[in-house]
Amino acid sequence: MGHVGDGAAGRRILVAEDEVLAAMAIEDELLREGYEVMLAPDGQAALDAARASMPDLLLTDLRMPRLDGAGLIRALRALSPGLPVVVMTGYAPSGGVEAFRGVGEGPVALFTKPIDMDALLAELRGLLAARDGG
Repeated sequence: MGHVGDGAAGRRILVAEDEVLAAMAIEDELLREGYEVMLAPDGQAALDAARASMPDLLLTDLRMPRLDGAGLIRALRALSPGLPVVVMTGYAPSGGVEAFRGVGEGPVALFTKPIDMDALLAELRGLLAARDGG
């Protein structure tokens, strides 16, 4: 097993993405990095999964059936105010990342599709490291 301090080990990332191929591609990259991945096909499924087992970070699309990304972020922040969130979207909100500030206390990063995986992975590492306080 990995030793404590290698960053990714044991970190659970909840991926809420209704495009199956996109979700699988992201899952592959995250698993390769050593993260545990919870995949959810829509916001409601993601919320149910998080209630059962709160992730260390949420990676979410905005446009999803049943519960959209903004609603999901609000719901999860109510449960875990410091939860880091990374938003992936083909349609950046007009306010950019500011559209999600004030929805809770945790950091928010915004990536537009197509996702630059290297940049995304670097952002995840940074957010999780900051959450550890270092």
